[in-house]
Formats: sequence, C-alpha cells, structure tokens
Amino acid sequence: MSDNYNVSIGADHMKYVVDSNQIVTMKGDIQNSGTDYDGVYDDAIVLASDLLLLEHTDGLNYINIELRRVDELKLFNKVSVNLMEGVGLGLMIPKTNASLLNNPRYDEFHSAGYGVNAVVGLQINLGKYFFILSELKEGFINMPDIRTTLSPIDKASQNFFFGQTNIVFGAHMNLR
Repeated sequence: MSDNYNVSIGADHMKYVVDSNQIVTMKGDIQNSGTDYDGVYDDAIVLASDLLLLEHTDGLNYINIELRRVDELKLFNKVSVNLMEGVGLGLMIPKTNASLLNNPRYDEFHSAGYGVNAVVGLQINLGKYFFILSELKEGFINMPDIRTTLSPIDKASQNFFFGQTNIVFGAHMNLR
C-alpha cells in the first residue's frame, strides 16, 4: 500500500435561486425607494418578488484549492484502486442576477465571500494513463457581500452548506 499527496486547483460552477414568498430575516433600512418597503428592518418578513429577485444561475463560482491524500488500496495487474480524501478552501465569485426594488437588474461578477470543503473519493486507474474517479464533496459557503444593485452599499448576504457528487473520466499526463 502506498500513499501520496497532491494539490488540486479547481472551479465548481453551482447554481442557486432564492425562492420568492419565503420567510427570510432582513436587517437594515430602506430609504427613498418610492415603494411601500421604506422602513427599518430587523425581523422575519415574506420575501415578495417586487422586493428582491436573486439568483446565481449564471454561476455561483467557487474557485478553490485542495490538498488531497491518495492511498492505493489494491493493485490488480495494471488496474489499481485508490482511496482519495482532502480538504479545500476558496473564493466565491458569483455572477448574481439581482433585481432590488425599482433598481435595474444587476449581474456583474463580484468577489462575494469564501467557501471551505471536504472531499472523499474512489479512483480506479486503468493502466498507466486513464482513470475513473467518483467523489463526494461537501462544504460551507459564506457570502457576506453579494451585490444587488450598481451601488456598492446595496448588498445581501447568505451562507449555506452544499453537497455534490462528481464522476470524472480522465487521463494522467507527465509534464516533465
């Protein structure tokens, strides 16, 4: 049995949609909007679609780096089975589509926060070059600075846990 470590740099492109008419906690104040929403908030409200539409469907982009350990479990002729586990962290750079009150839609890329994750997987190496990798990645996303309008003072925040599965068909290359 052998083991080694490797560093993985990647980008996970996830999608996220805030559902209208759900109950959310809103903190802050709205002034001079020309709507019925002007006021001070520090409580739960129903998120109406004329107040906020927000989605990261053009990319909840998690640009991350991971440290992974790979342990060879079994070797059969030219086929090996490896266990892989790792941890990672990275930046959240979403392209958020947002419409807040009477403001025009805002949808620019913006560094909004960070993410941390753990990953575990099983990799089957087929000969010297090809492999199949099945992995489970789970993590936590914190975005305290989601832009909602052209004005940098208008922002939203959110945090959540995520889980994803990946199946990768690939090839090893020696770059030396």
